[in-house]
Amino acid sequence: MTASNTAIFSVSELNLKARKALERNMGEVWVEGELSNVSRPASGHIYFTLKDDRAQIRCALFRQRARFVAAPMRDGDQVKLRGRVSLFEPRGDYQLIAEAVQAAGLGELLAAYERLKVQLESEGMFANARSLPFPPRKILILSSASGAAIRDVLAVLAARWPLADVTLIPVPVQGAEAAPAMISALGLLNRQARLDPDQDVVLITRGGGSLEDLWAFNNEHLARAIFHSRLPVMSAVGHEVDVTLADFAADMRAPTPSAAAERLVPDQKALKHQLSQLENRLRRAMQARLERDSQRLDTLRARLRHPGEQLDRQRQHVTALYQRLQRAMQQSVQQQQARVTQLSKRLASQDMARLHRAEQEHISQLQRRLASAMQRALEVRQARLSSAARELNAISPLAVLGRGYAIAQDEQGHVIRRAEDTAPGQKLSLRLGEGRLNVEVKRRYKK
Repeated sequence: MTASNTAIFSVSELNLKARKALERNMGEVWVEGELSNVSRPASGHIYFTLKDDRAQIRCALFRQRARFVAAPMRDGDQVKLRGRVSLFEPRGDYQLIAEAVQAAGLGELLAAYERLKVQLESEGMFANARSLPFPPRKILILSSASGAAIRDVLAVLAARWPLADVTLIPVPVQGAEAAPAMISALGLLNRQARLDPDQDVVLITRGGGSLEDLWAFNNEHLARAIFHSRLPVMSAVGHEVDVTLADFAADMRAPTPSAAAERLVPDQKALKHQLSQLENRLRRAMQARLERDSQRLDTLRARLRHPGEQLDRQRQHVTALYQRLQRAMQQSVQQQQARVTQLSKRLASQDMARLHRAEQEHISQLQRRLASAMQRALEVRQARLSSAARELNAISPLAVLGRGYAIAQDEQGHVIRRAEDTAPGQKLSLRLGEGRLNVEVKRRYKK
């Protein structure tokens, strides 16, 4: 067969047909292998090689998909990858376009995580919700001394609340020895009597990482130690999407180490701003009060008079009253003198003997009228008294006694109305119409 009888492709056409054939026949696949040659250019795409012990394949993870990948993507990591088999036409490179990447063994870890979470929740290990002291007297941090998390926490604490008393207890936060070290450190803190649950708080923190990196914080014994801690515990592990069993067991969870520091202490800038506002309000209130008092003082000052002026006015008033009194007294004396003169003239013009006889006769007449009125009043009252005596006698118990009846009384003076109210040998007093008898009960008779 000669070249003239067969189709001749250009290199680009051949690569295009090969790419379409690969993408059409293979579709999406899952591949597991080891990462190597991981590259992150400024474009945001990630290029790497996926290999096993016998082969390798070039891979590309474009920026739109890379932002959804939680795995750290480091050389040597074992991962599972979902992608499309394709071909990079310009170079003719056979490659895998990655759509999703996760750490190998992630499914088993997640299953173990969920089983342990359900178990601890059923035992009440996630019931802590104590309020943290704000601001705390002492902040005790369990974290790596060289990690980015502790630097972020200390920076935020220093910026927001320089007064914070911070103590770092360096512990490993990754690997098999991490959980036992944190449990031991937490137990040591809880045994210190000088630490007060109402004033001090424990912060357990580290930066982000893969599920395997954070697995120490899913340790069952660590979760139990956090739950039983006498001191309140805040957990801030990883990023916001990372949630560990330590977060559930703690009294409070923060999405990041920096957020934990922000929640633990107040913001000095906000407090300064608030104090400044309060100071301005106080200053305005004081100024308003001073203005009101100053105005009131001016009013009182305007009403205030010198004591000398007051004395002069009082002296003038007393003088005026004295003059009025003198005039009134003089006028009264003159009037009395005139009346005396008038009465003297009237007295001189009257016949004193005749007046005396007239007055004597008038007095005698009044005496006769008084004696007659007294006699009539006495007779009326005697008649009323006799009538009342007759009515009283009619209803008086003494009248009944006069007809032969008697009133029996015990020694306390109580009236005996029934034979049952007495006892043989009891002393009684009988009141008769005239006189009394002292008797003794010998026997009681029933009706």
